[in-house]
Amino acid sequence: MSTHSLPILYSFRRCPYAIRARLGLTAAKIKVELREIILRNKPKAMLELSPKGTVPVLWLEDKTVIDESLDIAKWALAKHDPLNLLKASTDTSKMQALISENDGPFKHHLDRTKYANRYLDEPPQDNRAQASAFLQKLNARLNDNEFLFGNSLSLADITIAPFVRQFSNIDRTWFDEQPWPHLIRWLDNFLKSPLFHSVMQKYPAWQEGDEITLFPDRSQIKTPNGLIPDQQGPQPN
Repeated sequence: MSTHSLPILYSFRRCPYAIRARLGLTAAKIKVELREIILRNKPKAMLELSPKGTVPVLWLEDKTVIDESLDIAKWALAKHDPLNLLKASTDTSKMQALISENDGPFKHHLDRTKYANRYLDEPPQDNRAQASAFLQKLNARLNDNEFLFGNSLSLADITIAPFVRQFSNIDRTWFDEQPWPHLIRWLDNFLKSPLFHSVMQKYPAWQEGDEITLFPDRSQIKTPNGLIPDQQGPQPN
């Protein structure tokens, strides 16, 4: 394998795990070489690094491979955490437990709601109800706070929000009709934030021999008025 002067990130724009990793890297202001992939045509170079074939995959300059999204975010923020995301709450055990519940039971039921045709023996309404129970828990946490662990953005917010976004996109009309107003407010603020917009730019699929694409590249963040979106900006598709 060749040497490289920057970490290389294999990513897929809409994948919530990849979004999580890009959020962590962007919050940490760590520049990487981005290689956007197509899931049905995964590059051999990525599979050689991580045979499980999922994104994100981060290949460091010392040839260390990190292929779990939470580990990538934590690695980046351990290097530089200007938003204080790792220390926004002193109760790190509760934060980790909430992230684990998101990544375990909630994602299990999310997938079986979103891809119900793949799980024909499981009623999608039952899985939606199970997923909704977790979202009600988030709503309760947000009752008196702007974010999941108080009034400062934390690791929990940037690692859980991409999955809540994925669930809401299954049926946004239904989602907005549910009795979780604090969750809706939190999600909408996240989706309109400069941080989220900065990781959702579209890039062509990477091919061997392509010129390097640097990420994050704030010069590519465009809205109709030419500025990074504020809280009123439209959210990316």
